[in-house]
Amino acid sequence: MIQLGEHTRVYLATGHTDMRKAINGLSILVEDILLLNPLSSHLFVFCNRNRDKLKILVWHNNGFWLFYRRLEKQRFYWPSAGEAASVEITSRELSWLLEGLDIRHVTAHKRLDYSAI
Repeated sequence: MIQLGEHTRVYLATGHTDMRKAINGLSILVEDILLLNPLSSHLFVFCNRNRDKLKILVWHNNGFWLFYRRLEKQRFYWPSAGEAASVEITSRELSWLLEGLDIRHVTAHKRLDYSAI
């Protein structure tokens, strides 16, 4: 998978998305619904109505990557459509989501940043 930079953000498109959409259709959703730039090198994650399929759209250098994940039995945790068109999560939370964890209930140690010791 693509290495995520420290400034790379991950956005979940709330609600469900038609999984027949490919790169062009998803990039239009990023622009028109999420009001974000699909060429930003951030990850945009979409889920179907049954919550058993995900697509991840990301711009990398000179083209798009489109990742697709299908579960055979389980379902992904997914935020319902609400006031916000997207929810921002960390790359670590994305890994948890892809592993089947409900990121609303997983807690981890907080990241600490120090300028001096």
